[in-house]
Amino acid sequence: MFRFLFRLAAMVSLSVAVIMAVLDATRTVAASQLITTPLKTSWNAVSPQTLGAAEMFVREKIGPLVWDVGVNFILSLPGFAVFACLALLLYAIGYRRERPAARYAAG
Repeated sequence: MFRFLFRLAAMVSLSVAVIMAVLDATRTVAASQLITTPLKTSWNAVSPQTLGAAEMFVREKIGPLVWDVGVNFILSLPGFAVFACLALLLYAIGYRRERPAARYAAG
């Protein structure tokens, strides 16, 4: 059950990564130069209230240094790269390994 949820979350993350990559590719072609949109810019455009709430939560519960150093670094990365890495991580967690078949010696 949990493997299914991780794989479903990986699929959703990969879908978001592809959408963000297409948007960046469209902007890149239109501007004739490489343009990548940081995750913070995309998040702020979609829902600035949740970005502010997340910042306040991390600053109050964990510490302002974590937000300033760690989270801001992740938010400055291109959004498609962050979601692609998240999809890979979630898929790796939900991956089911094939069990090797029992081998018997022919005698």
